[in-house]
Amino acid sequence: MPGERLAVRDTSEVGRFPGAAPPTKVELTIHNEEEKKQEEGGCRRWFRKMCPCCCKRQNSTSNDVTDKVEYVKPPDSDTDTYLNFMLNIPLSEIKLSVCSVDLLSSKMGQNRQEHHTDLYQGDELIIRRGQTFQIELELNRPFNADNDKLHLDLRTGPLPMVSKGTHVIVPLVDHLEDERWEAKIVEKNVNKIKLSVNSPASAVIGLYGVTVTTSSSKDEAATTHNSSKNIVMLFNPWCEEDVVFLDDEEERKEYVLNDIGRIYYGTEKQIGARTWNFGQFHEGILEACLFILEKSDMPPSGRGDPVNVVRVISAMINAQDDFGVLVGNWSGDYSDGVSPSAWSSSVEILRKYLSSNGTPVSYGQCWVFSGITTTVLRCLGIPARSVTNFQSAHDTDVSLTTDVYFDENMKLIDYLNSDSVWNFHVWNDCWMARPDLPPGLGGWQAVDSTPQETSQGTFRCGPASVNAIRSGQVYLKHDTPFVFAEVNSDKIYWQRKLDGTFCQIQSEKKAVGHCISTKAVGSDERADITHLYKHQEGSEEERIAVETASRYGSKPDVYSSAMAEDVCVEVKMEGEGPMMGADAQLSILVKNLSSQPRRTTLHSQVAVMYYTGVKTCIVKMVNAEPRPFSVPLHHTEKTIEWVLPYQQYQNQLVDQAALMLTLSGRVSETQQVLANQTSFRLRTPDLNITPLGDAFVGKEMAAKITFTNPLPRMLKGVVFRVEGLGLQKGHEVVVGDVGGHSTVTLTEHFIPTQPGPRKLVASLDCKQLTQVHGVADIVEGYCEMFFKGNDVEIGLDILQRANYYNSPCFLVTFDLKMCNYC
Repeated sequence: MPGERLAVRDTSEVGRFPGAAPPTKVELTIHNEEEKKQEEGGCRRWFRKMCPCCCKRQNSTSNDVTDKVEYVKPPDSDTDTYLNFMLNIPLSEIKLSVCSVDLLSSKMGQNRQEHHTDLYQGDELIIRRGQTFQIELELNRPFNADNDKLHLDLRTGPLPMVSKGTHVIVPLVDHLEDERWEAKIVEKNVNKIKLSVNSPASAVIGLYGVTVTTSSSKDEAATTHNSSKNIVMLFNPWCEEDVVFLDDEEERKEYVLNDIGRIYYGTEKQIGARTWNFGQFHEGILEACLFILEKSDMPPSGRGDPVNVVRVISAMINAQDDFGVLVGNWSGDYSDGVSPSAWSSSVEILRKYLSSNGTPVSYGQCWVFSGITTTVLRCLGIPARSVTNFQSAHDTDVSLTTDVYFDENMKLIDYLNSDSVWNFHVWNDCWMARPDLPPGLGGWQAVDSTPQETSQGTFRCGPASVNAIRSGQVYLKHDTPFVFAEVNSDKIYWQRKLDGTFCQIQSEKKAVGHCISTKAVGSDERADITHLYKHQEGSEEERIAVETASRYGSKPDVYSSAMAEDVCVEVKMEGEGPMMGADAQLSILVKNLSSQPRRTTLHSQVAVMYYTGVKTCIVKMVNAEPRPFSVPLHHTEKTIEWVLPYQQYQNQLVDQAALMLTLSGRVSETQQVLANQTSFRLRTPDLNITPLGDAFVGKEMAAKITFTNPLPRMLKGVVFRVEGLGLQKGHEVVVGDVGGHSTVTLTEHFIPTQPGPRKLVASLDCKQLTQVHGVADIVEGYCEMFFKGNDVEIGLDILQRANYYNSPCFLVTFDLKMCNYC
């Protein structure tokens, strides 16, 4: 029959070799031209997907229409043998196809090492945009650059489109150029080729499917091969062209690679710290982060812009209006979920959300929202940190001031006092350039996932340029006015007059935005970053920023009133403040700043409140001085000792054990109104965690957790939560009731799984006590027995790369010692 191009036909293995495996005998026969002409549909191709041999259709009268073949095993991959075999078949007659795709996704391989993704779990190829990566293709024959064509197809999202950047066609080129999707052959080995693939620094992040398309110049149709694995594309803070580029290596280690951090809470004078396991590299966390993006309303084409991504993450971390990750709850009733103060890790929360297919997890408050946001942003490649603002204002009417209203008798008007000052509030900073804003406003951007106020109809906040906040440029996006009010609004006191109108009686210019804190780079110390958010209090630059911002608020004339302020009131405490279970003692200082004596009347009340500034009940209301008292001369002060007995607050406290002392009074000579609000908390004890013995990977160890009840009463329903990345999965330990002033001890047994410095974190939760937690540093090493039967060089390389030289059984000289178990 006349020669014709053979069509590729679908085949099936079913019935091809009934009852027996195909023969493996090598029978290589070179047919002459006459024999070729006699073939009827015979496959002249030595390699087929379903028939990897030289095969020949056999004439048969049976009803079995399945091809019957003689199996011819291809020669081994020895170059000479292989080429001798192939030279007998013209390349032009063998259609180019891909046998397999190796994405070179090993954690120890070049791709993940160079892209700083070797800490992620999973076998997908995890890479960062704007940087080359390599893949290896096995073909059915050697690649011929003159006749063969090859390109990659990368697709992400449900409806990939080239115009949207979600369907990427990667051509094969001779030279790679920056900021373009291109591939280049960098290595050939018979029928294998290695490609270096370049991605632009603006590429869409997310999960990409990979297809390799091949064709030859004489072919009418191309063939495709789908990779069994996917590519995960992340932002790249190591790439100068990426808008999230961060040029300090130590900061990249902290804000991208560090999976453990510190979150601060309390009050400005009683700053507490708790360890938080971000766990962005933990198994299932990257999958959860990608799931969050998919569940959002943002189209995949928007995932190339970190501003869009951060704004969506801010909305998706809370469950307020889009079935996001975490349900906020400030009621004090957490019976159908987990108390916010019991969490110490993002891992369990995100894995629950993923495994439930997007059912919001209960419950969280601001530090939990912030911890999860840090995890998600770092996981996606955006530098991020948790930030705590003490005395954080919540402006509800866009006045850019925090307003407190009194009636004619100087009693608080509760229904008007919608603004509040939180003892502390935790949000996030993320690092990126802002090409959508005027020059100079890139760098740290504030983003808040706690559902406080809506932004464009959705509970979210940011990203707002920290530089814009500092200078009072509240007209710039996103949500800059709200964050400015949190850190730098003035607290304005108003009194109602007899005609029902209000007059401004006092302003506190230093009432909010104190000790803005984050974990320091490379240590567990607290770093004060207040100077990034605001100029020095009282400076001319700070006043200009406040007055500039106020002009864009709902009360632009608030600073037009002049007031006499020559007497001031201040509240002080000793040390770190009162402890839970004891009397609370504070000192009230009344200072005379004038050159004349002053007589003052002062009243006080103390109320139990949530840390958000919402008061629940008044536990004490007294006149600090029933009769007017004198403060004689300039720069003199009078001290009044103030005490709140334990018996008066023991049954009234709510979460965080927070209280607010409100002072009000009047100066007789000038009619100046005095007003001051001071919040404080009753400190709780820490958990004491003691490791028992040395830590070795794969060897069981233990840790002792000790807690002493500080109250003279029984604690009901005590529950411990224990977790340590690389040590112990998060779990609960129900203890039950703990008697007054009694001590309880737990012993936790676990098997370390990862080398290097780790932290074991525990928390205690019950109705009477919250924010009780502890942490222990545990340095894991490898026992000598770990290397028995393993590749010592690989083991040493793992340790050397991770800089675990300070492990207890691993020294710089690579000496090993036997652990106690061996």
